Amino acid sequence: MLIGLLTAIAASICYGTGSVLQAVGSRRAAGAEPDPTGLTQHGGPNLSSTAKAALTWEFILGTVLDFVGFGLGALAARLLPLFLSQTVISANLVITAVLSVKLLGIRLTRREWASIGVVCGALVMLATAAGHEGGHQAASATHWWLLAVTVALMLGGTVAVRLLGPRAAILAGLLSGLGFGALGVGVRILDGIDPFELTTVLTDPALYAVVIAGVGGMYLHTVALQLGSVNGATAALVVGETVLPGAIGVLWLGDASRPGLAWLAVLGFLLAVAGAVAVAWYGNHDPAPTTPAPLPTPTPAPPTPVRG
Repeated sequence: MLIGLLTAIAASICYGTGSVLQAVGSRRAAGAEPDPTGLTQHGGPNLSSTAKAALTWEFILGTVLDFVGFGLGALAARLLPLFLSQTVISANLVITAVLSVKLLGIRLTRREWASIGVVCGALVMLATAAGHEGGHQAASATHWWLLAVTVALMLGGTVAVRLLGPRAAILAGLLSGLGFGALGVGVRILDGIDPFELTTVLTDPALYAVVIAGVGGMYLHTVALQLGSVNGATAALVVGETVLPGAIGVLWLGDASRPGLAWLAVLGFLLAVAGAVAVAWYGNHDPAPTTPAPLPTPTPAPPTPVRG
């Protein structure tokens, strides 16, 4: 349990730091564009503008941290109940909020700090109440359903952000969180891990659900950072990556709390989600314009009179 908790905390730090660095890179790339050609006709960033953001050194470093966080999070998902591992990892919201003050110049309100405090308190409740994780086995149909739902979420999210433009910031964050939640479930039920069998791993639909969820979730999270508040987008991500896998772990994979502490686990889970939603609601005020201000049109100089 202790190793799993430390692993999840380390993953949370990597994800939180990575999110802020990606936001810095995304906004620097957007500020360097003098015209709106990087937007779709609905105001959302196109693939080209997102690719430019991904080439900044801040974004690259943030992505490296995301990959490290992914590996640590995958290990935590195998060692802890999903409702605990995913919620601890989602505490990267706190890291994101604190670092955004320093690196993005965002000033957090008292309500935001209070909401972050609620999330931290909820995580303590969950860690206290969590028991051992359930099994790693799931029916073959579950693996295929996970792949189908993951593909639908990532494709639907990509279309939505291109059509809705700036209005899709929270939606993109939520869908990216659902993608990362599907990733956690896929890692948990992946066949051929213990004992390791390469053929079994490569033929498991859950593996491809993990890959699609990871790539699609990262893309949608990048778009969310381009469109809106870094704290709001990250909080929406927290809800997506926490609620769904937590419910799946309890209902289908046998995750449970310690005897007599189920009420504390439920309360901690609900408070964690409520705190994240509160940060999303109150934190969507920091400006993250997707369309840089147009350059002023130079006024032509009056013609010089020609003397005869």
